[in-house]
Amino acid sequence: MINEENILDLKNRLNSLYNYLEISNKKGEIKLLEIDTQKDNFWDTPKSAEKKLKEINQIKIWTQLYEKNQRLIEDLTVMHEFYKQNECEELELNSIYEECLKSIEDFEFKNMLSAKEDNMSAILTINPGAGGTESQDWAEMIMRMYLMWGEKNKYKVKQIDLQKAEPAGIKSATLEFEGEFAYGNLKSENGVHRLVRISPFDSNAKRHTSFASVFVYPLADETINIVIDPSEISWDTFRSSGAGGQGVNKIESAVRLKHEPSGIIIENSETRSQLENKEKAMRLLKSQLYELELRKLQEEKNKIEGNKKKIEWGSQIRNYVLHPYKMVKDLRTNYESSNPESVLNGDINPFIREFLMQFGKNYQ
Repeated sequence: MINEENILDLKNRLNSLYNYLEISNKKGEIKLLEIDTQKDNFWDTPKSAEKKLKEINQIKIWTQLYEKNQRLIEDLTVMHEFYKQNECEELELNSIYEECLKSIEDFEFKNMLSAKEDNMSAILTINPGAGGTESQDWAEMIMRMYLMWGEKNKYKVKQIDLQKAEPAGIKSATLEFEGEFAYGNLKSENGVHRLVRISPFDSNAKRHTSFASVFVYPLADETINIVIDPSEISWDTFRSSGAGGQGVNKIESAVRLKHEPSGIIIENSETRSQLENKEKAMRLLKSQLYELELRKLQEEKNKIEGNKKKIEWGSQIRNYVLHPYKMVKDLRTNYESSNPESVLNGDINPFIREFLMQFGKNYQ
């Protein structure tokens, strides 16, 4: 039965979020920013206006979540009073309590995504490890997993670059995920993914181990100031791969950018316009340089907070075992699933959630 202590616990949890997220300050920020939007000359500079509106909407995510949960708790309190006066059924009270509890838990989870970059779009790159066809096929399976995850979670997914391999699989892939907290969710996927299975390419049906690496970084927007010296960049152009016949790209619209100081190489064949591909490649470079700065800050934080859990970039993070038994296990959180088919069909939210609940506060 729901009692006053249950309701007080929800109120205390909401109050903790109110303080941690500085909801009062956020409401003040929104008021100040909205004063600017009411000025007659606000739309004289459209890019600046859109930037300000985006900033307002991003802050409002948190104030609206707080207000939603505040209303739910108020409704629950009123319903509890009705119940004590025998004016509603216990089943109805329990239903409202469960709705309220789930909403608070979702809010607490989103609290793990309160870093500035978490609500940016995400760029995800996949590369096979050593092992030829086996690893190339595994890299394509991983790509399919993320495409299905994006579709199931209502993200807009773009293929930035795809290099097919022969006779099967891919040499590399770069995908963009656009939507609410895209990077905040996908940052948990950084690292090496290991597959154990009976190889479909081995006539002796032997068990093989394959590796693929996943690298995720936030797509920097106009609010991120990264200065790049054009003299430190070199360009190559090439034909993007694609279907044969009339569908083949006969012009060198794909571009390859190399940034000398960092050694970063970016390939982009997203469109048939070389100019547009160059512009996007520059944005991706800016984004990777921004991610490097975030990583440096995280590493410094790890040194200061040496007793806390750490994220090691580039390390093996997850095993996908299809033989002799079926299991997917995250090596960082120890979360596991006995249904690898479901995971490879894009059902990775439980892994993401477990990672963020364990590491979220240390990973921003």
